Order: sequence, then C-alpha cells, then structure tokens
Amino acid sequence: MSTGIGKAAYKPVGVLMGLAAGAVAGVIFRQVWKVTAGDGEAPSATDEDRGWGEILAAAALQGAIFSVVRAAVDRGGAVGVRRLTGRWPD
Repeated sequence: MSTGIGKAAYKPVGVLMGLAAGAVAGVIFRQVWKVTAGDGEAPSATDEDRGWGEILAAAALQGAIFSVVRAAVDRGGAVGVRRLTGRWPD
C-alpha cells in the first residue's frame, strides 16, 4: 500500500474520530467541572455573574482536557492504521 492511499484512507476516519473526541472531551469536562467547582454548569465567557478567574480557569481546564483526549484518539487511530495496513499514517 502506498503512503498516499494510507493518508486517503485515514483522513475520513480521522475526521470522525476528531468529532467523537470533541464529544467525549465535553462530557469529561462537564463531569470534572462538577467535581472541582461544585457547580453543575461551567461558566461561559459572557456570563456576567462569574469572575475572570473562574471563567479563565474553566477555559484552561476545558482546553487541557480537549487536547489530551484528542491526542489520545489521534494516537490510537494511528496505531490502529498501522496494525491494519502495516504503515504509519503521515
């Protein structure tokens, strides 16, 4: 299998996995926020009743969780492609 075919085969799978990673990261973030902040809803950036510190902390936590989940999903997908095709997707 050529590298180009491997890339083409992985691209749609990677897009779907990215969407799934975003959904999973959102669920994890909401659960972590409930535990750490003791509040059911994370603040939105335009929430007038929340302070800068709380809003920025929520955004940082959300970004970190999303990045870790996305990296894990991307890495797992690449490993899966290598197992199926014998080649690492570029």
